[in-house]
Amino acid sequence: MNNGQLPLSQSAWATLVVILGILIIGWLQTPQLNQLKNLDNNFSPEALQQEIESEELRLNLLEKTPAFGFDNLLADWVFLDFLEYFGDEPAREVTGYRLSPEYFEVILDNDPRFLEAYLFLSTSSTSYAGLPEKSVALMEKGLKLLSPQVPAKSYYIWRYKGVDELLFLGNAQAARQSFEKAAEWASTYSDEESKQVASLSRQTAEFLAKNPDSKSAQVSAWTMVLNNALDDRTRAIAIERIEALGGKVIVTPEGAVQIKLPQSD
Repeated sequence: MNNGQLPLSQSAWATLVVILGILIIGWLQTPQLNQLKNLDNNFSPEALQQEIESEELRLNLLEKTPAFGFDNLLADWVFLDFLEYFGDEPAREVTGYRLSPEYFEVILDNDPRFLEAYLFLSTSSTSYAGLPEKSVALMEKGLKLLSPQVPAKSYYIWRYKGVDELLFLGNAQAARQSFEKAAEWASTYSDEESKQVASLSRQTAEFLAKNPDSKSAQVSAWTMVLNNALDDRTRAIAIERIEALGGKVIVTPEGAVQIKLPQSD
């Protein structure tokens, strides 16, 4: 009588598969990116480009390799790799940021509930890599697996998507629908932050419904970019665009940032 337990041979085989999975993931996580960080070692642009091509092959392999139940762990590991890649500014000045969406394809395939990853996806793939189509496509794919409560405050993903659609794809209709969904999902929460997001998202959707070229809607979107900016360069661009659209950026004595919408839309 086995009392519901696997026979020894099957149990041993299952353990072997798990160990093999860990070894495969570990091997795929070989720190090739460390070489990308060694720009001080007289790495040439050609050598850096070769390393990027190797990293792209590794990411493509990770997309096809089963995680053997370690999906979230794999997503976390690849996210750490992405942070090294994204943060290596000297190397990125040479090779650009084109691998950004490749990292997030692996990350979000393994953990579509990884809320923070969507912000980095939008910033790195849209603003830095100039690939808003890929960013939006990955967000759409992830949103199909999510709900208003899973993960908590997942309405932010609809807002990231709406910003990319409005500012970088010029698709006001799609952006309006995204902001409407953000308002709908945020309305399922009772906390003040969510209520504010619901109100702002609904307001932006209304701006776009009345006028697809709404300056106020664009200023609202750039305000979100400003608030979520990961670096000074992005903040400077957001402020420049807000002011070019007729908005005004006001810094209070306490250091808080307030945005005044354009007088005409």
